Amino acid sequence: MSSPDLTEDDRARLVSELMSARRAVRDAGEDRAGMAEARHRVEAAKVALGERGPAWWTDGAPDYNRHLVKNTPYADWFSDLK
Repeated sequence: MSSPDLTEDDRARLVSELMSARRAVRDAGEDRAGMAEARHRVEAAKVALGERGPAWWTDGAPDYNRHLVKNTPYADWFSDLK
């Protein structure tokens, strides 16, 4: 989900850039420099949209991203899935 703080014009512009960058990734083929540049563009667009990078929401819940499940309150639930 995109950050709700973006204007509709900014969101549309960034989504357009993201789609263009994804096409550039597809079209880069064996061109390593072109692929790296295209992937950089994808990352930059996703961060600008709020899909990656710091969380734009504040729900007060702890952030367990980048934690092993065994080190979170979900450890027991996860172990029961096996």
